[in-house]
Formats: sequence, structure tokens, C-alpha cells
Amino acid sequence: MPAREELPSTLERSPKEAQETWIKAHDSAVKTYGEGERAHRTAFAALKHSFEKVGDHWEKKARRGPSDKQAEKSTPKAGETAEGVNANASKQHLYETAARLGVTGRSRMTKEELVDAIKKANRRATAKARQSPLKPA
Repeated sequence: MPAREELPSTLERSPKEAQETWIKAHDSAVKTYGEGERAHRTAFAALKHSFEKVGDHWEKKARRGPSDKQAEKSTPKAGETAEGVNANASKQHLYETAARLGVTGRSRMTKEELVDAIKKANRRATAKARQSPLKPA
């Protein structure tokens, strides 16, 4: 199935460039690995090099590069990821992202705690967005 027809909802609310990155990587991965989970993981790994998940959508990162240990792999296997949070970013960047998402207690959090709190805030924002009509980014 063409990637455009199975675009994840978080990407539907994201910039066109993020959508195109995922689509191109997904279609290429389908040619290499076939349709399925591996193609999706590969597409998300490619996306995470240029974009990070903030709330219910993806935003361009200031600097290109993998966002977590899984995204560093050329062919990521199933496993724990930072769910689109740029875990390789500075603690200051994570703090600012947490502030934008309204995470409380962020000033006392370690970098790892900030990543976890942002992941939770992103999940909540995505769930909320899925309950309402799509809004373009």
C-alpha cells in the first residue's frame, strides 16, 4: 500500500517536509523489506533524523541527526525508543520542549526524566488530537 494512504495521524498534522520524508523512506523500505512493521520502523528512524515529535505532530529539529539509540541504527529492530522525542538533544532543549507542553516539575527533572515526561505529554496530546478533527500544522 502506498505510504500516502497509510500516513500516521501525527504526520497528517505535521509539515509537508516531514510527511514527504516519511513517505519516501517508507516506500524505499517497502521495496527492500516488504510491507509491514519493519518498513514503518525504518521510515520513523529516517524521520527522527530531521524531525522530533512535539505534542501531536512532528517539528523540524535545529540540527540533523538521530534522536535516540534506535534511530542511530540503519535498520532498526523492534525495541524501546524515545517515541520521537529528541533524546540526544541538550537538557536545555528538552526543558524548553517540556515547558511548551506544560510539563510540571520540569525544573527538578534529570535529562532522562524530561525525555519520559515529554513522551507522556506527547501521548496525551496525540490521543486528544485523534478525538477531534485533523488540524493542519
